[in-house]
Amino acid sequence: MTTQSETTGRLGASRGKAGIIGLGSMGFGMALSLRRAGFDVAACDISADAVERFVADGGRAAQTPAAAAAGASVVVSVVVNAAQTETVLFGTHGAAETLPAGAVFVSSATMDPDVARRLAQRLEPTGRLYLDAPISGGAQRAAEGALTILASGSPAAFAVARPALDAMAAKLYELGDAPGQGAAFKMINQLLAGVHIAAASEAISFAARQGLDLRRVYEVITASAGNSWMFENRIPHVLDGDYAPRSAIEIFVKDLGIVQDMARGARFPVPMAAAALQMFLMTAGAGMGSDDDSSVARLYARITGIKLPGDATG
Repeated sequence: MTTQSETTGRLGASRGKAGIIGLGSMGFGMALSLRRAGFDVAACDISADAVERFVADGGRAAQTPAAAAAGASVVVSVVVNAAQTETVLFGTHGAAETLPAGAVFVSSATMDPDVARRLAQRLEPTGRLYLDAPISGGAQRAAEGALTILASGSPAAFAVARPALDAMAAKLYELGDAPGQGAAFKMINQLLAGVHIAAASEAISFAARQGLDLRRVYEVITASAGNSWMFENRIPHVLDGDYAPRSAIEIFVKDLGIVQDMARGARFPVPMAAAALQMFLMTAGAGMGSDDDSSVARLYARITGIKLPGDATG
C-alpha cells in the first residue's frame, strides 16, 4: 500500500496524457486530481454540462471514449456498472479502438469479479493493460485526491498506472497480480456499507418513533459503541432533511444485487445483505431510487407514519 504522504512531485510537471470517462460525483473530482498532478486530461461524459465544467477548469473535452483514449498512457473509467464499462471499452467509438499499445485501462466501476476478469482477458491480448481498481471514499475525497483504491492487475499495469493512482488516492491497496481481486474486495466493502446504511436508517427511524431528540441521538451514538462510519456520514442527511444524492439508492440495489449473485453462486448465505437489499429495493420502488441512499430512513417513515425532519410525507 502507498499513501499520499509518500508521493512526491505530484504537482507541476507534465505527466503526459490521460483520459477519464465518466464525470459524475466521483469521476469529476478524479479528473481534477489528475489535472492537479500535471496530467493533460481529456474527459468524456454523456452530460455536456459536466464536460463544459471540466473544460472551464482547464481540461479537454472528448466526444467519445475513443477520443479520450487517443494518445493517453492511462484511461480511467468511472461509470456505474459492468455493462457501461464494457460499452466504454469495446462499444462503438470505445476506448479500445484508440488506446495505445502498452497503455492501461483503469476500471473503477463496482462489478462482479468474474466480469472484471473477462474484460481483462478480452483487452490484454491486444497489447493493452487492464487494472481492476474500484474506488471508495465519496465525492469530497475524490476532489481532494484522497480516495481509497482497491486495485489488482499485472505489475506492468501498476507501473504504468501508478502516477495516476497516486494522484487520485490517499490509500492504494495492491491486492493481487490479476484483475478480479480488487472487485472482490470492493464487494465485501459494499456488503458492509449497504448493511450499515440500512441499519443506521432503521435506528434513527426507531429513535423518532420513541420521540427522541434526533440530533441528540446522533451526538450520543457517534460517541458510543454502536456508531459506524455510515451512521456518522449518512444520518446528517436525515437530520437536515436533505436527500440530494451523494450516493443513490440504486447504487446499492445494484451492488447488493451483485453480492446476492456471488453468494448464490458460491452457495454461501448472506442473510444480512439480503435484508438490506430488500430495504433498498422497497425504497427504490417507492420512487426514491435516484435520491440519496439515506432515503431508506424515509421509507421507514412512510411505513410507520413517523415524521422525519423536512419530510412532509412522514
